[in-house]
Amino acid sequence: MAELSRRGPATAVVCSDAFLRLARNQAGVFGVPEMPLIVIPHPLGGIPMPEVKARAERALPQLVDLLREFLR
Repeated sequence: MAELSRRGPATAVVCSDAFLRLARNQAGVFGVPEMPLIVIPHPLGGIPMPEVKARAERALPQLVDLLREFLR
């Protein structure tokens, strides 16, 4: 992800809230501390597919906001 981000295309990482701190730290380690993060509730595994879809729908506004920023 870090290399892709440096090349210019809109790039973001989806992570669960339980791993947000780790994701931010790793982004810094890989030289892209500003890497956009789309945060979803944890856990994702072991939940019914309708809940997975609902979480994706709730995360969609974060993605739309990031795309709008990129296109400015």
